[in-house]
Amino acid sequence: MSLSLSTVILPYRRWHEGGRAAWTRAEQLGFHTAYTYDHLSWRTFRDGPWFGAVPTLTAAAGVTDRLRLGTLVTSPNFRHPVTLAKELISLDDISGGRVTLGIGAGGSGFDATALGQEPWTPRERADRFAEFVPLLDRLLREDAVSYEGDFYSAHEARNIPGCVQRPRLPFAVAATGPRGMRLAARFGQAWVTTGDPKLFENGTPEQSIQAIRGQAERLDDICAEVGRDMSGLDRVLLTGFTPDRNGPLESLNAFVDFAGRHAELGFTEIVIHWPIPDSPFAAEEKVFEQIAMEAPAQLR
Repeated sequence: MSLSLSTVILPYRRWHEGGRAAWTRAEQLGFHTAYTYDHLSWRTFRDGPWFGAVPTLTAAAGVTDRLRLGTLVTSPNFRHPVTLAKELISLDDISGGRVTLGIGAGGSGFDATALGQEPWTPRERADRFAEFVPLLDRLLREDAVSYEGDFYSAHEARNIPGCVQRPRLPFAVAATGPRGMRLAARFGQAWVTTGDPKLFENGTPEQSIQAIRGQAERLDDICAEVGRDMSGLDRVLLTGFTPDRNGPLESLNAFVDFAGRHAELGFTEIVIHWPIPDSPFAAEEKVFEQIAMEAPAQLR
């Protein structure tokens, strides 16, 4: 099985001051998918420019033809399934069926309190996510949905004509715990991980590989429990959050070695961050483009 190479383009640049150019260049470089983060603000970028994910992806759809587009990831922190479904159906239509929804339970960052609420506990986030994903699945598949849950409701919500992609656009479910992995197994077309966050500061690449192998094995077990055919569930690694940090982007050989070791664990897609100077995602642009153009052939 070949390994797809994708990128994340953070929405921190004005569209006419480098934003548009990155998305069109991503298509020229042959990336499988270009994602963006779906946050209201994020980490060290909080006090600088930061634009909305869905409008950014809509604009990107208008200046690309083949590139898949997606979020990595959307969460319930400030989204509601009913309004999100309408935006996604519209985006899928505008792009001609090129959208993937990366979706996760969310965290305790700025998004968690931006609407004035207290941050949810990990248990509360998991409970909401367990209701959010099945309802969103229904909203994207059915013309009309009514639902009353513990956290979300829908009253005759209409989503006609539905997605271009049938029966709906694909979900890439980010999860490391058993409840999230069950959602990935039940509703996902892909599973997403960033590795084990506990290893980021002081762990080693070898420890990270072992931790990710353990995650993949747990996913295998859960798929077996729910009767999910594992061959139909892609596995996506979002890089930059393992102890390797940006090391894989230092050279073509370093990246091929890194990606190859994760391909052996069953990963079908590796996602690298578009270089951002003076940030945790700083990288040499020439090396980044060389990786984009040459690495996929070496990883087949």
